[in-house]
Amino acid sequence: MAKQQTNPQPVDAAVTPRFGSIPTFMRLPHLKDPSQLDIALIGVPWDGGTTNRAGARHGPREIRNMSSFMRKVHHVSRIAPYELARVADLGDAPVNPIDLMDSLARIERFFAKVHAGGCIPLSAGGDHLITLPIFRAIAAKRPIGMIHVDAHSDTNDRYFGDNKYTHGTPFRRAVEEGLLDPRRVVQIGIRGSIYSADDMEFAESSGMRVIYMEEFARLGVEKVIKEARRVAGRGPTYISFDVDGLDPVYAPGTGTPEIGGLTTLEAQHLLRGLQGLDLIGGDVVEVSPPFDPSGNTALVGATVMFEILCLLADAVARRRKPPKKR
Repeated sequence: MAKQQTNPQPVDAAVTPRFGSIPTFMRLPHLKDPSQLDIALIGVPWDGGTTNRAGARHGPREIRNMSSFMRKVHHVSRIAPYELARVADLGDAPVNPIDLMDSLARIERFFAKVHAGGCIPLSAGGDHLITLPIFRAIAAKRPIGMIHVDAHSDTNDRYFGDNKYTHGTPFRRAVEEGLLDPRRVVQIGIRGSIYSADDMEFAESSGMRVIYMEEFARLGVEKVIKEARRVAGRGPTYISFDVDGLDPVYAPGTGTPEIGGLTTLEAQHLLRGLQGLDLIGGDVVEVSPPFDPSGNTALVGATVMFEILCLLADAVARRRKPPKKR
């Protein structure tokens, strides 16, 4: 089926108030066919990989609600994502709240269809284990790079005996499965107490560039952007943003908060500095609304999602441009 010629547009808040109409990501139309889109906004309402405070399964619904605050044009870059790319809410990936392995399979099948439709996914979780089945769908043919904002490396091996699949293990599994090239991975904001002295051994020995929060503070945002771009290089790159990478004063509604993190402004500046990379998808994870009745963490999630959407739309537009003649 040929792609539509008219790009979907958000509901205009100057015509229909933000508290009106059915909530969708960015107030966009809800469509079901990824082949009609360049970028699909997708919810993954699942937290079966959570090891302590659950609740991220409710993240997509609240992020949709708070995304009504987003408008059409980025105020700094002037990127107008809905003019550059066909974007819509593709709904939620199917999940099984009582069966972890079945959920991983369902999520992978859903995103495989999205990928087969030629569509870039931008997802709202859910806990961080959702990124693994997404990678299985979009990186099956070649390993990809990743820019990862998080308080935790998520490269542990096992929990509770022989459990290899939790929100603390997805990127170790992704490297082992050949989905993620560790030499093209940068992890930003890592901090907090650890289980043992060798917890970070896999990430560091595999070749990941780990920027602990102390180094982030010492370098500053601009130098971290430069380093992230160096590590990602020119290959296909995914952005994975865990809201616990932020200090919990900005995002208290998350399962594993760690003090001393990024500010929301630092995070925005960091993301804006990634424009021009070969971006092929992204996610915002670990928004847990039950731990923040104010809704502020969901607003942070929606805003970060819009920042990433602008980057992805710019990447779509850049790929359409014919190469310059020498």
